[in-house]
Amino acid sequence: MTPTEPRRRELPLWLIAAILLAIAFGLVIGSDESYRVIFSAVATGIWVTVFVTVIAYVLACLIGLGIASASLSKHRFLREAATFYVEIIRGVPVLVLLFYMAFVAAPALVALWNLVTAPLQATGLIEPASVRDFDLLWRAVVALVISYSAFLSEIFRAGLQSVDRGQIEAAKALGLTRFKVFRLIILPQAFRTVLPPLGNDFVAMIKDSSLVSVLGVQDVTQLGKVYSSGTFLFFETYNVVAYVYLLMTVSLSLAVRGLESRLQRHRDFIGDRR
Repeated sequence: MTPTEPRRRELPLWLIAAILLAIAFGLVIGSDESYRVIFSAVATGIWVTVFVTVIAYVLACLIGLGIASASLSKHRFLREAATFYVEIIRGVPVLVLLFYMAFVAAPALVALWNLVTAPLQATGLIEPASVRDFDLLWRAVVALVISYSAFLSEIFRAGLQSVDRGQIEAAKALGLTRFKVFRLIILPQAFRTVLPPLGNDFVAMIKDSSLVSVLGVQDVTQLGKVYSSGTFLFFETYNVVAYVYLLMTVSLSLAVRGLESRLQRHRDFIGDRR
């Protein structure tokens, strides 16, 4: 028996306690009329929260991977530019970026668009753009993408650097192109390394997506705020809001842990066969 086996067989008491708490509160929601009404009012924002989180996270991962690759580039300009981006963005709070994107960057982009397309507007081919055309939902998504791409790039950079250099050199010696080396050798191994922190950041983004409520985006938090301000049921409303977020974050955390365990078992199986 290896030292890790007893830990795997331990009874997850925290999980049992969390499930019992979720069931108990679910029964309260089902049996109490006021809680049912609150849950119905808040639940309509779940899809907005999920949409903002998924879209922003996927885009942040793609941009973060590109920035991580640039930070490991042989070209100094790319390395310096990537480092500059990461250091500056990581030093700005997400909420400040939301306000900046909503009330500074968006009007500036619209003004720039109108300036560039002025000749086409003069001929009547296109209409002048308005700041209102840049939906607040997408301003929030862009802000989250910018913020999280800086943090995710550092995760990807650590994962890429964790791959044994000898494997890369061996793949190149076999005649594989850079793209195939990255896709077949580097990326699969780096993914296993960065999976836990990527999962943690996804959970963090679900919680940080609540910040979009300051722009009036109709997510779970905003709907809860609107309902509680109209009914003065602050205690009950924010109990339901917290319950919804806990269901999403705990479920996702368990899914990430399950995937991580499965990858670990697969790695151990391959190691035993060797």
